[in-house]
Amino acid sequence: MSSTPTATATEPMPNRPLTLGHSPDPDDAFMFFGLAKDRLDTGGLRFEHILQDIQTLNERATRGELDISAVSIHAYAHVSDKYALLPSGASMGDGYGPMLVSQRNLTRDEIAGVRIAVPGRMTSAFLALQLWLGKPASDFDHIVVPFDEIFQAVREGRADVGLIIHEGQLTFANEGLQCCADLGRWWGEQNDGLPLPLGGNVIHKRFTPADRRRISGILTASIRYSLDHRAEAVQHALQYARDMGSDLADRFVGMYVNHWTLDYGDKGRESIRRFLGQAFERGLIPHRQELEFVV
Repeated sequence: MSSTPTATATEPMPNRPLTLGHSPDPDDAFMFFGLAKDRLDTGGLRFEHILQDIQTLNERATRGELDISAVSIHAYAHVSDKYALLPSGASMGDGYGPMLVSQRNLTRDEIAGVRIAVPGRMTSAFLALQLWLGKPASDFDHIVVPFDEIFQAVREGRADVGLIIHEGQLTFANEGLQCCADLGRWWGEQNDGLPLPLGGNVIHKRFTPADRRRISGILTASIRYSLDHRAEAVQHALQYARDMGSDLADRFVGMYVNHWTLDYGDKGRESIRRFLGQAFERGLIPHRQELEFVV
């Protein structure tokens, strides 16, 4: 895997907008509403919002391209040499998470023997699937499908099961599909009720620790502003809601922008340690993580 050399942590703050990568999804749009609309005092710092799907952001993070970015927690295992985890902006599945859906109810053993459509190999959903099956990716049949085309892949028979993320967790029944397993619920049952860590915001280690904390404070303020101005922020997020109505968009935002998002705290950090630790122990990621959190 190619990468750019990691810069030192003593570089001055650049005299340019800081690149901020996040997905064009309603939860991310909601989080950064205050920042995008210039409602916050940033102390003169400017941010360039770069909207790309999470798989693209994961890949860009492996090259260290963006100053700040949303990434899958799974992907963080491959970029922890370049980035530190920010305490806010995380997506935690608290009793819910990625789901396995099919046209009929299937057991775990049955799912292990059929073709599964997955939304990307670096997604946390895909890592959770491997932990749930107790198998590495090489040991089960899967195809990568854009997350918003997984329902279609299952209906057309290109896959027997779909691993769904985002708003599909709320709409699968409308597609005539059944939930065979909720990986977030399973994770919590196996890990003392901890949430399943799905996504997080990271900042490049080229910035000094003091600058990381400064930027972190601004991003946290944006999330707090959105939570305090919920109706207006949801209205802003609707432009990214892929035909969701306002009620469904508000429900989806509430699943992934909540108290965990402001600061996932000790429980969130423990959940990330367990998630990546178990993945390493099962040979699913290349090395045990030296996790670095901005606090």
